[in-house]
Amino acid sequence: MQNPRQLAFLALRDVHQRGAFADVALDKWLRTSELNAVDKRLVTELVYGSVRRMRSLDALIDQLGKKKANQQPPHLRTILHLGLYQLRYLSQIPDSAAVNSTVQLAKENGFSGLTGVVNGLLRQYIRLTNLGLKPSSEIPEISKSSEQPGNPKSQIPNPKSSDSLQLPENPVERLGVLHSFPDWIIQAWLEQLGLAETAQLCEWMNQSPTIDLRVNPLQASIEEVEAAMQSAGVAVERVPYLPQALRLTGSIGAIQHLPGFNEGWWTVQDSSAQLCSLLLAPEPGEVVIDACAAPGGKTTHLAELMGDEGTVWACDRTTSRLKKLKENAQRLNLQSIQICTGDSRNLSEFTNQAHRVLLDAPCSGLGTLHRRADARWRQTPATVQELSTLQGQLLDRVATWVKPGGILVYATCTIHPLENEGVIQPFLDRHPNWQIEPPPPDSPFAAFATPDRWMKVWPHRHQMDGFFMVRLKLGAEEQRKYL
Repeated sequence: MQNPRQLAFLALRDVHQRGAFADVALDKWLRTSELNAVDKRLVTELVYGSVRRMRSLDALIDQLGKKKANQQPPHLRTILHLGLYQLRYLSQIPDSAAVNSTVQLAKENGFSGLTGVVNGLLRQYIRLTNLGLKPSSEIPEISKSSEQPGNPKSQIPNPKSSDSLQLPENPVERLGVLHSFPDWIIQAWLEQLGLAETAQLCEWMNQSPTIDLRVNPLQASIEEVEAAMQSAGVAVERVPYLPQALRLTGSIGAIQHLPGFNEGWWTVQDSSAQLCSLLLAPEPGEVVIDACAAPGGKTTHLAELMGDEGTVWACDRTTSRLKKLKENAQRLNLQSIQICTGDSRNLSEFTNQAHRVLLDAPCSGLGTLHRRADARWRQTPATVQELSTLQGQLLDRVATWVKPGGILVYATCTIHPLENEGVIQPFLDRHPNWQIEPPPPDSPFAAFATPDRWMKVWPHRHQMDGFFMVRLKLGAEEQRKYL
């Protein structure tokens, strides 16, 4: 019988040794496994959790081991991560089971001579934690109301009430070690939110993500989908501000087996992403362009909002991702979508053709770190700067596609100002005939509006992925001198 902890180790080995993305490595090993659903959830939790909490786990190894984490044999470090993650964050796994299974992992993976080291380090953690060397007030806990089902322990993993992790005095490093984020991300959030809210955002980003659906109103009503899910024993709830959104709140199994999938009643799309298309507000019969479209969540939403009347151009440079978009459009029975393959920075055939354009720009994804376990370690200040330059180039080009009097929505799923305000404000400075069109005070978007008239979705405030959106309008006499 396969061992879920061994499978988690193999996936993590691919992540750390071969540079694989965590979700790709996990999928590779789960597809070849014969584990039951419970064990698969445990593997998933161990892999994603160990990757998310890598800095905290390394800090524990630094504190407890004779050798620092970066001096440990790489595979042994991974094994120690798995053991410490279970002890620290999966409170319903008995300490003895966590220790014994980790020692066994060491034996089975070439470290028989170091099992005493593994056993001693883990038991030292248990002793220090049981002594309560640090008060529980130093370990902020996630509230019960934010717990998510589907975790193998039926709750969000939390540190134990007494903690042995020694934290730096510097607030940036302290939050970074405690919540396992790079200092530069903590610093960017602190500058926007302050200490208390940054801690709340860190906690939110370490939760397991929810799954949101967007109901296709051309095929079913939200009431019909809601009733079908409930009849199948799937718990759902409505999402504020979003007329087509349902959030799955219980165990669901395979997405494609849920009621209405094959019939095109709905598609998976996070609530924040649904806001972007609603902000663009396309009308039936218009020409609308999604400039960075694949895999198609927003493209199909635009077509639905238009009643599938008019033309929605889906532009993307990645053929394989456009194939996924076509499949989604066919399943949702949408006919108005046209495909354009190519880098939007180089497309000139759309000049002055569109009533509305959506630029959901490539970004660092810092608003979706709970969904992408390793993104916090892959992005750097340098990659954010590179992306900001790319975003500005894309915005300059797609702005030429809009007819005078037309609308452009710029959106990202990041909460780094360099990719958001740092792109929009220079664009407005360069092109004075473009203006921000703020949402009406009585619209749902007012809940996300800032004094600068763009919109920010903060995960810990709004219970959605982090997003930035701004609606821009082109003056009727635009001179178009900027390309």
